[in-house]
Amino acid sequence: MGQWYMLTLVGKDKPGIVARVSKALYEGGCNLGEASMFRLGGNFTIMLMATSSKSAAEVDALLAPVCAELDLRRHVDPIEGKLHNHVEPNVSVTLFGADRAGIVAKATGALAAAGLNILHLESDVGGTEAEPIYIMQIEGVAYQGIEALRAALAEMAREGITIHVAPIDTLIG
Repeated sequence: MGQWYMLTLVGKDKPGIVARVSKALYEGGCNLGEASMFRLGGNFTIMLMATSSKSAAEVDALLAPVCAELDLRRHVDPIEGKLHNHVEPNVSVTLFGADRAGIVAKATGALAAAGLNILHLESDVGGTEAEPIYIMQIEGVAYQGIEALRAALAEMAREGITIHVAPIDTLIG
């Protein structure tokens, strides 16, 4: 059909964002591929693959009116599509503990050094404002095995972070 693009849109969460963006792209002749859309701290973000015979500037122009009306910031990048080229996670890592600066950097750095390719990372802050708890859930591919991941996170566990590392059985279902 044409060139693949990664569209990134961010703005304050409100009803109708997905409907309006997808309609503008459809009416502009784009075909949608994989997408990830979610709410983070009162904001809504879209990462969406779309293919079009139009240039990046033309795809950006399709989005401009909707983004102006919904007060969304946008970015359009040419990419390789590579649909149907999925990598299945084989491990799940959950970390939680007292919220403090550097948890994500330390955990993901240790996991990368131990051979983890992160496919999905989601985090949240729970607890109370006075005593926040940071929660991070990761799915990925453990190229050096699960024990390497556990060993890489041992220091964080000694610092009071609760850590669960478990295999994901991709043959279920």
